[in-house]
Amino acid sequence: MASRIRLEDRECPLSTTVEHVGEWWTLLILHDAFDGYTRFDQFQENLGISSSMLTTRLKTLVKDGLLERRPYQTSPVRHEYVLTEAGRSLRPVIVALAAWGNSRLAPDERSMILVDANSGEQVEPVVVDAKTGRRLDDSDAYVFTAGPAASDAMRDRYTKGPTPSAEGA
Repeated sequence: MASRIRLEDRECPLSTTVEHVGEWWTLLILHDAFDGYTRFDQFQENLGISSSMLTTRLKTLVKDGLLERRPYQTSPVRHEYVLTEAGRSLRPVIVALAAWGNSRLAPDERSMILVDANSGEQVEPVVVDAKTGRRLDDSDAYVFTAGPAASDAMRDRYTKGPTPSAEGA
């Protein structure tokens, strides 16, 4: 499949991440994997996904190193799909996406909530800076800038800022 990332965005971590996990079914398969599903028939039954689409998505998740395909039965050979360390590291992203979706609903309209496994109390996920504990949802306080491996084009993007649009002129 041809890449959907624009040539100039190949170094952007957001663009390359979306290339791996931005497809609808991929996020749902990962969500099921976090809930303990590992087998093809479990994913298919729970998601109502066609076998061809599921096969394609699972192959991509394995190729991208997010799931590992392991045999669990020998006669006939059957495989399960287990999260890798890279796959498990996406859990906070999935949790944050679900929390964002829930934040747009009234509490009584939420079909799935995150709770503390020990107390059963509902929790509200937020993204924070690991060093300071400060929330990162303030786009004035936290901004992106070019990193050490940035190309000249990426450095220009963050040095010059956005080009004024015709509407703002």
